[in-house]
Amino acid sequence: MAMRVYVWVLSVVLLGLSLSAFAGSCAEKTMELPLKRTREQLDAFIEKEGTTPPEWWSDVKLNYPPDLDLTWGMNRGADVNKNLGMYIWNVINVNPSRWKEGARLLHHALTVNKDDPAKLKMTMDALAKIYHDLLQDYARAAYWWRKAGSTGSGNCPLGLADCYRILGSKELAVDVLEKYKQPMQFATIRSWAEVGEHEKALNMALDMAKSNPALKGWSLMLAGDVCRIGARYKDAIDYYQKALDCGNNPRAMTALEAVKCSEGLDLNKIPDGTYQDGSQGYSSIVQVALTVKDHKIDDVKIVAHHEKQYYGSLTVMPQRVIEKQGVKGVDVFSSATLTSEAIIRASAKALSSAMK
Repeated sequence: MAMRVYVWVLSVVLLGLSLSAFAGSCAEKTMELPLKRTREQLDAFIEKEGTTPPEWWSDVKLNYPPDLDLTWGMNRGADVNKNLGMYIWNVINVNPSRWKEGARLLHHALTVNKDDPAKLKMTMDALAKIYHDLLQDYARAAYWWRKAGSTGSGNCPLGLADCYRILGSKELAVDVLEKYKQPMQFATIRSWAEVGEHEKALNMALDMAKSNPALKGWSLMLAGDVCRIGARYKDAIDYYQKALDCGNNPRAMTALEAVKCSEGLDLNKIPDGTYQDGSQGYSSIVQVALTVKDHKIDDVKIVAHHEKQYYGSLTVMPQRVIEKQGVKGVDVFSSATLTSEAIIRASAKALSSAMK
């Protein structure tokens, strides 16, 4: 036990954080907990998880290039073996087998940067993003974003709200969204939809379409996404069509096709078998294969793709399709929106083609 937590305890103690929650050998599993929590319950859970090492901690060794600058120095250029940001982006993010190693590295970087507030914040933000984007450890992600004083980071500026929502507190998620200083961002609108405030999100998307003609097509596309999230499929089709009318928009076309496919899906009309289709993601066509058994979705696999910064979407999205037994009401993985939507669309098309 002592060997397992030594480095973890060192990093936490050097930062002056609480270890009062470190009482057991196993962290409570996020997915085993209630879907709804009070503010007090969630605060306690996040504190407990954040001050307790993950179960995998002792099995992962600290491993990084000897010349890697752990102080986020910008004078290292684009050399992935010297620049910490480039190392995380090009080595850690794209290699699932090294995701835990990346978290281990950034815990070490906390101690390296403990006396530099700006760099310490950068490290905490990056650590939270690894826990959120790669490991889907939402309690620890929330813990480190809270320590950094952030609502999120990188391409997930509202990651903290996402954590709160997934961990069971709409109240805390709404608190983050209401205080966010850039309310008309695409990420903000989608986050409002994901916490269940669909009408508010739709009005924001439509306001953006009116106020910024250059973004009208994309804003209407977002309005369609909001309606899809809220299971308003006829409205989603209408807004996707309006987005298409604004000009060439391949994503709107595939989204429109997928919603039309999903609207009439009936698993009772699909025979046993494995069905495959694809849809455009961020940088490639994502091919998805779904296995239906006894009129239930038994398995979902990503069989081909050339996405790079897909984070946890390739594992999380298939699970969500299985849990929902279809594509209706399936939330995207917030840090990999385009890849997630490609999986939803490909799943809808595959199931639709299998119906008799």
